[in-house]
Amino acid sequence: MVEDSQPESIPQSWIDSANMRDNGFPLQSLPYCIFQIGSEKPRPGVGIGAFILDLAACSRAGLLESLGPTILAACAAQTLNPLVGCTPDGHAALRSRLTALLAESADEATRAAVRAALTPMSEATLLKPIQPPNYTDFYASIHHATRVGRLFRPDNPLLPNYKHIPIGYHGRASSIVVSGRPIRRPHGQSRPVEAGAAPTFGPSRSLDYELEVTLYITGGNSLGEPIPIDQAQNHIFGLSLLNDWSARDIQSWEYQPLGPFLGKSFATSVSPWVVPMAALAPFRVAAAARPDADPLPLPYLLDPGDQSSGALDITVEALLLTARMRAEGEPPQRLSQSNVRDLYWTPAQLIAHHTSNGCNLVPGDLLATGTVSGPEDSSAGCLLELTQNGARPIQLPNGETRTALEEGDEVILRGFCHREGFPDVSFGECLGTIIPAL
Repeated sequence: MVEDSQPESIPQSWIDSANMRDNGFPLQSLPYCIFQIGSEKPRPGVGIGAFILDLAACSRAGLLESLGPTILAACAAQTLNPLVGCTPDGHAALRSRLTALLAESADEATRAAVRAALTPMSEATLLKPIQPPNYTDFYASIHHATRVGRLFRPDNPLLPNYKHIPIGYHGRASSIVVSGRPIRRPHGQSRPVEAGAAPTFGPSRSLDYELEVTLYITGGNSLGEPIPIDQAQNHIFGLSLLNDWSARDIQSWEYQPLGPFLGKSFATSVSPWVVPMAALAPFRVAAAARPDADPLPLPYLLDPGDQSSGALDITVEALLLTARMRAEGEPPQRLSQSNVRDLYWTPAQLIAHHTSNGCNLVPGDLLATGTVSGPEDSSAGCLLELTQNGARPIQLPNGETRTALEEGDEVILRGFCHREGFPDVSFGECLGTIIPAL
């Protein structure tokens, strides 16, 4: 066994690259994607090591025939929506079968059949994995909410409702794009900082990113029937990275009294990999501890099981690669690193609150956490926080500075799970490069 492979106690794959410590796509993860080769039809795949396992090809080869017609049809679809709409038992059966096909215990005949369905990741184009019917963005990081609030309300950074209810708004599903698609600078109306100045219309001058994680919903609920907090985890199909691009000058002028609108809806980027909840089981942790003075969540948001293991230990980070850095062959610069475990509200609490009024979630719905920021200044998940609304420009190693994103800037979001004794699980990357306004 090579020196940097996983310990022998961890189940191995016969695909060597899946056993490498720094690969991030081990047998224990098996994240889903939609991919295509050249002009071929898009189809579902699963990440394993340096490869994508083509689920449509597996189905055609008879490798999945025991799973039934619904799963087989989902494995031949052009989005993951049909798979997301399958039952939890169907998801578990597919995962179990894929694990058996890829485990080192598979016989040579099985390995030969699977090899024919493998494509190197480097040769594939990854597409948007799920077409979400609806999109909700939350505000679940108290560290983000406090820093932003302090910028505009120094004496009262958190509004009275924050510690009682998960704050969120309904976003725009039609402008969600996959990682790698360029982000065009939006036009909008904003008001100059000079007192009494009239608003103007033009390209945003304060473009920002937001480092987030998204939950994709499975199962859903009937209209008028809330999802109880102790069942909410069962309604999460998987997680991805998300960049909630934000035009701060447009946002600050328009958001009162009804909240975000055109300053957010011009684009939202999602990563192409969807990590299933089963892969994240080893990384479940207790909900973030609340100060003794904070109120307890109301009963519909409070469940002992969720408090003991409902949060997720996922490290996320944002990096910046400017046009000049790219031209000079410099690597991207990490701007911040934070962890999903520090969110004030757990994923289950977001779902329970979202449905508490009877709102019906449907399979494929996308629920984002909001900016994932930590307690330290270095763990702030957007430029608004990192630069204190432009008062403290970011200094890059090549001498450039930033208070907002410029043309040619590429923002790179990454995510991974790490726990001693378990293989690392990668969320891949979520990329976007700023291009000029029309």
